Amino acid sequence: MNTVITIGRQFGSGGREIGEMVADHFGIKCYDKELLSRAAKESGFCEEMIQNHDERPTNSFLYNLVMDTYSFGYNSSSFVDMPISHKVFLAQFDTIKKIASEGPCVIVGRCADYALSEFDNVINLFIYGDEDAKIRRIRERFDDIKSDDKARDMMNKKDKQRQSYYNYYSSKKWGRADSYDLCINSSKLGIEGTVKFIIQYVEDFEQVMSDKKA
Repeated sequence: MNTVITIGRQFGSGGREIGEMVADHFGIKCYDKELLSRAAKESGFCEEMIQNHDERPTNSFLYNLVMDTYSFGYNSSSFVDMPISHKVFLAQFDTIKKIASEGPCVIVGRCADYALSEFDNVINLFIYGDEDAKIRRIRERFDDIKSDDKARDMMNKKDKQRQSYYNYYSSKKWGRADSYDLCINSSKLGIEGTVKFIIQYVEDFEQVMSDKKA
């Protein structure tokens, strides 16, 4: 196993759970929120700040201006002048590259596919789903979401955030087929079926890569 798997996902599609199950099958690590802790540790940012900017488009100008009165360990003038949201993105970007260079793993979200565009051992996936299935998953996951309308509002808000973040920081379009190697509707095969499908895809990819080296 030598493949790094990145997973973009619609909210409620089960992308994180799918990533964890694929990682468990191959005996490799899955990075989601864990990536934030490591990015904070390696960059010197506090973890709360990283979380506040996690997969969100740039925050208000005033907030960035206030936060930029502080220096976070980088000395170049161009970095000091950068909005805090950009600095947090670069910290995550660097951490994603370090994680991928250490060995095979699964990385969920956070423009990981874009960060690893120069790596040849990467498979970039996007998980989406039918609206009714996503709403059902959201209501099962969050006890305080009592209606389909609230679940739909939450889903649309989260997806809009992820789309804005991805489109702002990468050169590609979130959720568009040509931004990824494979897009999968998890509602068709279910979570376990989608996991099996991805495992087969990864194994075939590994074989192709092995044949190229032979």
